[in-house]
Amino acid sequence: MYIENKGDDGLIGSARIGRVTFSKSGKSLHYAGHTFQTLKGTGFKSNYFDVETGDHYWISGCRKDGRDALYSTTAEIDEDVLEEYWLCIRELPQNISVSSIKVLSKY
Repeated sequence: MYIENKGDDGLIGSARIGRVTFSKSGKSLHYAGHTFQTLKGTGFKSNYFDVETGDHYWISGCRKDGRDALYSTTAEIDEDVLEEYWLCIRELPQNISVSSIKVLSKY
């Protein structure tokens, strides 16, 4: 999944590509020791919030074209998903060792 902290301005923050797990109900997800709950469509440029900190995030499935961000930013790719990301999602095996990318805007 593409996971972007919306930062202090609510628009652009740090981003990662990593594996999340969903709760049984599907209303929350877990990543790197954090639990995120859905904003149910009420967020501004965000769709989840961290239940501990209240910080807002944009979390979505990764796109084949790499246009995961609402606004262009840089993302780190977690080591445990690096191969899957480049082979299965982006279909760019020549990039299999690239762990930091410029994420393009959807628009």
